[in-house]
Amino acid sequence: MSLYISRLPRILRRSRSRSSHPEYRSFTSYSSRYNIQPTPSNSESAAHLPLDFESHDDYTSLPPNFGRNQIMHVSDETKERLRQLLWQFEAPVRWAIAYGSGVFSQGTRNAGGKPPMIDLIFGVTYTQHWHSINLKQHRDHYSFLGSFGSRAVATTQEKLGAGVYFNPYVDIGGVMVKYGVVSIDTLCRDLTSWDTLYLAGRLHKPVKILRKDPKVLLANQMNLLSAVRVALLLLPEEFTELQLYTTICSLSYMGDPRMSLAAENPHKVSNIVTNQLSMLRQLYSPLIHQLPNVYFKNATQSTQWTDAPKDTWLVQDMDPIRRGNMVRRLPKSFRERLYFGFQREYGIPRGEFMKLVGRDEDQERMVKKEGGEWERRIAMDMGLKGQVGQVIRDTVKWPSTAQSVKGLLTAGPVKSWHYLGEKFGKYRESKKSGK
Repeated sequence: MSLYISRLPRILRRSRSRSSHPEYRSFTSYSSRYNIQPTPSNSESAAHLPLDFESHDDYTSLPPNFGRNQIMHVSDETKERLRQLLWQFEAPVRWAIAYGSGVFSQGTRNAGGKPPMIDLIFGVTYTQHWHSINLKQHRDHYSFLGSFGSRAVATTQEKLGAGVYFNPYVDIGGVMVKYGVVSIDTLCRDLTSWDTLYLAGRLHKPVKILRKDPKVLLANQMNLLSAVRVALLLLPEEFTELQLYTTICSLSYMGDPRMSLAAENPHKVSNIVTNQLSMLRQLYSPLIHQLPNVYFKNATQSTQWTDAPKDTWLVQDMDPIRRGNMVRRLPKSFRERLYFGFQREYGIPRGEFMKLVGRDEDQERMVKKEGGEWERRIAMDMGLKGQVGQVIRDTVKWPSTAQSVKGLLTAGPVKSWHYLGEKFGKYRESKKSGK
């Protein structure tokens, strides 16, 4: 782990054996057909998914072990020290994660050997109330916008970009931190509908959950399953495990202006997949096991966590009915954009088109999520992969661009220039090292 936390005050840890810790419980195999044997360092417990969890509205009655695939292991000391960062905030935080190269290795180093910044995201109930409390406690975390009060800060957060407000380069106990604030409602909407893919895409990769919220846990499980489905629509009939994870991790970078402006490491996706393979397997294997239209090709082979994903092949069912069902179960906002793309391509009049796809929210909840003639037509279209890719780019491009521009306001010009300089530095370093 590349987490730079040595300067935080050391705190007492609870004494409990490794075997009794809930994050060391045995992790289930991919499936009975493809027997993955976990190594001790990656022995997390799997998600126990009710078969109908996608239509499960009552998040307060989730099974006790629901979403265990999302719980990534870090050492007890690292976990407690990350929580120590969280405890520095008096404003109420319902949900929190730590992520990025400061928590999980991506196999790279910052220029000059500087420790990476710790990235945090806080999910809160009322954004203006949260910023009001935080401005009183941590006015120095904010740019000039803080002088205009919590309403200005909250309005900037919610009206521009993807609904997230970042305070970068914040020194907490000698550790450099960047933390983002988002409302729980905005977060869950993006996870389930893919309005912007800004937060949903971040959670396609491993993150360390510091504070759980059942509503977010359920929404993110749907988000992860959606990522698998979209990846399947982009992949051929047979593909490797490496291709699957690379496709999933690349979704949120398609259309991101930083990738075309040399402001991001071009090898970032490859570095994430290579260095976080075991966590990606933990995150997605229970979901692959649940889907009826994809399976591991080498059904009788016993595979270890350390085996290369390029040698692990999967096969998906290309039957139009199954793929049509997959199209129908895509996130709502994303699915609507895909539908309208095909409407334009086929030149279908709006009235006829609405008869094919038009349902209000009540009908959406009542109708079983199975594809009809329209979805099967999309599934069989030779241009499906191109249309899906275009919808991803259209979904990501504007919110990512607006969020980057918003950084000039939320971080201020000095911190923004510093941040951009670091990104350009990482790009140049990646060109030299090839990773």
